[in-house]
Amino acid sequence: MRKQTEPASAADLGRRDLLRAGAAGAAVAAVGLPRAAAAQRAGGRIVFANGSAYDTMDPHATFDVGRVAYRLNCYDSLLRWLDNPPKLEPWLAQSYTVSEDGRRYTFKLREGVKFHDGTELTAEDVVYSMERILAVKKGAYPLFATLVEPGSTRAVGRYAVEFNLKAASAIFAATTHDIYVVNSALVKRNERNGDWGQEWIARNDAGSGSYVIRRFDPARGFLATRFDDHFLGPAGVAEIDFRYVAEVNSRVLGLIRGDFHGTDPYMPQDQIARLQADPNLNVMEAESTRLFYACIHNQRAPMTDVNFRKALCYAFDYDGWINDILGKSVVRNTHVIPNPMWGAPKDVAGYTYDIDKAKWHLSQVRAPLREIVVAGMVGYEQSMQAAALLQAGLTKAGIQSRLLNEPWPVVSNKMRDPEQMYDVLFLWRSTYYADPHNWAGELLHTNRHRGGNASYYSNPEVDRLLDAALATADQEKRAPLYEQVARISSEEAAGIYIHNAKWFGPFRKNVRGVRFCPIGDGQEMRWLSIA
Repeated sequence: MRKQTEPASAADLGRRDLLRAGAAGAAVAAVGLPRAAAAQRAGGRIVFANGSAYDTMDPHATFDVGRVAYRLNCYDSLLRWLDNPPKLEPWLAQSYTVSEDGRRYTFKLREGVKFHDGTELTAEDVVYSMERILAVKKGAYPLFATLVEPGSTRAVGRYAVEFNLKAASAIFAATTHDIYVVNSALVKRNERNGDWGQEWIARNDAGSGSYVIRRFDPARGFLATRFDDHFLGPAGVAEIDFRYVAEVNSRVLGLIRGDFHGTDPYMPQDQIARLQADPNLNVMEAESTRLFYACIHNQRAPMTDVNFRKALCYAFDYDGWINDILGKSVVRNTHVIPNPMWGAPKDVAGYTYDIDKAKWHLSQVRAPLREIVVAGMVGYEQSMQAAALLQAGLTKAGIQSRLLNEPWPVVSNKMRDPEQMYDVLFLWRSTYYADPHNWAGELLHTNRHRGGNASYYSNPEVDRLLDAALATADQEKRAPLYEQVARISSEEAAGIYIHNAKWFGPFRKNVRGVRFCPIGDGQEMRWLSIA
């Protein structure tokens, strides 16, 4: 049995130590309490404009960055990713051990952690939360479905919990960031007909996080107030108000006027430049690992033909997109793994904008051609712009297409259904854990169909390589496996891989303490204060 202490990256999880300190005080310091303590009980309200609607407050129902704010701020998990480059830090768990075979993880919990109603958080709540994720089959379910059997997680006393995996997994500890722990007694009291409390928790609070949900309106957003009894101490501001504002112009104007303190960072470059020019705003910049790509439905004709998929890839104007539309603010990414991540190959040329090649590949397609649906996301201007740019290229290549832009909650539901999924969809793959499997595995493995793999791509050799990469924690052995996956999926045109995003975080200048992490996009509010 090996005790874990703090790793530099997820690659080493399961073989290196996670925590250096066993004492609660030392573990608190490791996650940056001195920063938060500086603000202590400062007042004020942070108003944040978000481009994606909040259709639920259930922490186990969503698994996207667009709606991450209520999960990060109102709930706690065993471990948490912080800062950039992201580091996995102790949170509800003080430490954990891994069995020699890599299949049993035992987490030691902090004692005295309180839920918002004052009851103590214990191992039974962690067990219930894991069972609930597996039962409702939403949100982070695909991360755990192939690893954790229902009923296999157990409490070891009051303050330890044991996960018994079906197979060794190099990424399991990294994904515990997404096991948001709910108040099991409270949720159970509000269950109806075995629904695991889904109807109730969709509009109510059952967490232990830095903020308590006070108001929720799907048409507007949510308001939460500071939880003074949080185990890290009180957060910096008294209230956080996350509002759904679909239009980019409305978000930008509201920020300039002072209606908002911060807003969704992913917007057209001309809007970023507009915010940068305002003396009252601070637009923070950071390298990120957020892949912008187009998901191609690999199991619906004519996209079942690799030549048709390659025609799509050659019909997108990459240089025009990066140089002209985005003003060279991003970097070309030719394959499924972001360039800065280990395991990303350097020898994948990818595709270029070449209408002649698109036409040639189109001539090789044997299936009947038809009009295809190219989708973007309402509230995410770049997604809609990219869809329109592809349509222009498709028209030149002789491929008929129709644009369809819909809000993210609608898009997210359609992605999980191969019958409803669009032919082509432009979106981002965000960082949910800092490991190449976050992209290669989640987007390409067959067992992620109806989950992250919304392209419904399937290749037995890719599955074999990905399984082998999960079976060892040795990064030197894992990296070439992911490199090969990236090469194969590029050659098979599994998707249209476009660029690695840069984070531009626009905030009012009186906002202090923004702590950007690619996992969560800087939306964790407990570190903030208002000058």
